[in-house]
Amino acid sequence: MSGPIRHIVMWRLRGETAEERSAARIKVKTLFEGLKGRIDGLIHIEVGMDVSAVDYACDVVLFSEFTDQAALAAYANHPEHLRVREALGDLRIGRFQVDYPIKETGA
Repeated sequence: MSGPIRHIVMWRLRGETAEERSAARIKVKTLFEGLKGRIDGLIHIEVGMDVSAVDYACDVVLFSEFTDQAALAAYANHPEHLRVREALGDLRIGRFQVDYPIKETGA
């Protein structure tokens, strides 16, 4: 597969209180947004925090785009990404992921 690829990840986070979950959301957002401009092939990164408050919602979503599948694969083992994963530790209690190619406009 060649061409740009979109990588979307959603997490449920640990936290006994609303304050703990809010702090966890902010930590995830801050750490992942800190990857902007630090990883070759990562062309877009955005982190959203859920505001719906429904019990089945995920807490945080990561929306990122890479130049191609190889860049996404390199990201998985990049030292900066691994640093973020380590900093989050066991904060994540559920993880969902979708990767898909981005269609060229006009196609």
